[in-house]
Amino acid sequence: MSPGLLDDVFPPHVRARLEETAELLDPSLISEFDSPAALRALARAEVLLTGWGCPAVDAGLWDRTPRLRAVIHAAGTVKTFLSPAAFDRGIVVSSAAAANAVPVAEFTLAAIIMGAKRVFPLAGLYRARRTHRTGADLDRQHWLGTHGLTVGVVGASRIGRRVIELLRVLDAEVLLYDPYVSTAEAELLGVTRTDLDTLVATSDVVTVHAPDTPETQGIIDARRIGLMRPGTLLVNTARGTLVDTEALTDHLVSGRLDAVLDVTAPEPLPVGHPLWDLPNVFLTPHLAGAQGNEVGRLGALAVDELTRYARGEPFAHPVHRADLGRIA
Repeated sequence: MSPGLLDDVFPPHVRARLEETAELLDPSLISEFDSPAALRALARAEVLLTGWGCPAVDAGLWDRTPRLRAVIHAAGTVKTFLSPAAFDRGIVVSSAAAANAVPVAEFTLAAIIMGAKRVFPLAGLYRARRTHRTGADLDRQHWLGTHGLTVGVVGASRIGRRVIELLRVLDAEVLLYDPYVSTAEAELLGVTRTDLDTLVATSDVVTVHAPDTPETQGIIDARRIGLMRPGTLLVNTARGTLVDTEALTDHLVSGRLDAVLDVTAPEPLPVGHPLWDLPNVFLTPHLAGAQGNEVGRLGALAVDELTRYARGEPFAHPVHRADLGRIA
């Protein structure tokens, strides 16, 4: 984690707690594993605090870190840098994915509300015309609103579950597709468990929250996009690879569907891609996760976990080897 990012993730009040809990080694040294100073620091390290852009924690590090017992990631997924062999060495792992889920779910709720009210195309028309909207501004099949909305949630991940909680503020029926969730658990969540084809065919809004795994890549494929009713809103704040971008593009260009896409495949889209200019598509640059002062929430969770480790207590947000196949 770079010194600048360290200051963002651990603002002064959080860093003070961190310094009370543990001796901090210079993060600028750790960014270069092979320097003499880094080797001396790594030889003493018992816990690695990692974040976005950290070097790989894999076999190349084990000989340098004989005392390493824990990795606490002050960000979301650990799959991008952590070798599964860490678990074989008895290293315990924690992630701040639960903290990062908060702003993603909030963004998703905002996208659902704004998208269902057709804010994005109507705002574009308003900006272009400088006159009040009329009933003819959108085909009537595309008018939604939030009353009696049916929202299909794809994936009961941390984010998906938090979205389900936030949707309780709306007068909405929530459908869920997740092969790991039982009917009884779905009832506890207050949702109706269903298969994916039924979900996409009967929802007014489809919001994607599954992890990126070999099983989920392209899960919203051309056939399932074709099952969506005219006027359906697709929200994707998960991973672009879960949706067949080109198949979706055809339905968006025709105006049959609307979309709010914080992620795409590829990311970013090519400069000349039609989705950049469609009035019924709202593209954002993968910003649903922690931004600005939200990043401090990640650092606070990481320090809480470090405090638990120092006390000999189990992590509140552990990552287990068995989780790797199901997390983002």
